[in-house]
Amino acid sequence: MNGKELFTKIINRKSDKSGFWQGSPFGENAEEMYAYFKTEANNTALGQALGACLEWIPIDWCDFWKHPEGVPMFDTTGGLERTSLGQDGVFANCEDVREVEKFYWPDIKYCDYTTVEKHVDEAVKRGNAVLSGSWACFFHIVCDMFGMENYFIKMHTDPAVVEAVTERVVDFYLQINEKWFDIIGNRMDAIFFGNDFGSQLDLLISPEMFKKFVLPSFRKITAQAKARGYKVVLHSCGAIESVIPDLIDAGVDALHPIQAKARNMDAETLKKYKNDVVFIGGVDTQDLLPFGTPQQVYDEVMRLRELFGPNYIVSPSHEATPNTPPKNMEAMAKAAAE
Repeated sequence: MNGKELFTKIINRKSDKSGFWQGSPFGENAEEMYAYFKTEANNTALGQALGACLEWIPIDWCDFWKHPEGVPMFDTTGGLERTSLGQDGVFANCEDVREVEKFYWPDIKYCDYTTVEKHVDEAVKRGNAVLSGSWACFFHIVCDMFGMENYFIKMHTDPAVVEAVTERVVDFYLQINEKWFDIIGNRMDAIFFGNDFGSQLDLLISPEMFKKFVLPSFRKITAQAKARGYKVVLHSCGAIESVIPDLIDAGVDALHPIQAKARNMDAETLKKYKNDVVFIGGVDTQDLLPFGTPQQVYDEVMRLRELFGPNYIVSPSHEATPNTPPKNMEAMAKAAAE
C-alpha cells in the first residue's frame, strides 16, 4: 500500500493503520536532519526517508505570484514594511465600504501554476497523497489589512467594512483554487489551508465573532473543494477545541497540527471527535520533541495512536523546532510505522 492509498483510507476513516507526516522541519537544524537521514537537502526527501504518506504542496509558495511590477498579492500596509501584528494596515481607519471597493485587489492573470503543477506530478510519481490548493490564510491577511487590534475592534464598530474586506480576500483565494482544480483534476487528494485563530489558552476572538466573521469563509472554501471531490484539511495552531464541532459541521475532514500543550487540545480531550474528524499532529513540539528522549517520544506516539485509533496521522504539533534532535524525529517515525 502506497502513501496515497493509506491517506485515502485514513481520511475516509476506514484504515487499520495510522499514517505519518514529518511536517516542515525547516530551521537551523535542517541540514543536520538531512545529514543524519542521508537524504537530499529538501523536506520531500526527508519525508520519503521517514515514511511519510503525504506531501504538502501549497500553490502560494511555488513561484506563483508574478506581477510584472513586483506588487505583492495583498499590499496590506500600503508599501510599508510590517514590523508588528498590531501595526496599522491599509484599512486601519476605514469606516466606509466604498473605500474597500476602491482598493487595488489582485488579479488572477498574474498567477502562474507551472511550478506547483510540476511538483504535484513528481509527488504523484512517488505514490504519495497530495495536499495542495492555496494556503488561503485570509484571517491573517485581513488582520494585517487592519492591524490586529483594529481588526478585532472593527468587528464591533465597523462590521460591514470587516465583512467587505474579508469577502474580497476570500474571493481571490476561491478564484485561485477554482483555476487550480481545473488544472490538477484527480492528481490532488485534499485541499490544505491554514489560519491560526487560537492562542495557547483560547480563541483569539470570541466564538460569536468567530462564527460571524471567520467560519462563513471556511464554509465557502470547504464547499468549493467538496464540490470538486476533494477532502479538506484545515490548519490552525492553538486552543480551538471550542469550535471543532463547528469546523466538522462546515465539512472539515482533518485538523492539523493539534497543539498538544494548548488548553483542551490534549488527546484525552480530543478523542471524543475521532469518529468525525481525522487528527494530523499532536506530537508535542514545545517540550517533548526538542527536550525528550527517543524512548519518551516513542511512548507518546504509541499513546496517541491508542487514543486516536488507526485513522490518525502521526505528526509534530507544529514544525519541528530548530533544537529537535534527529533521533527524536526517528523515534516518532518508527512508532508511527509499527
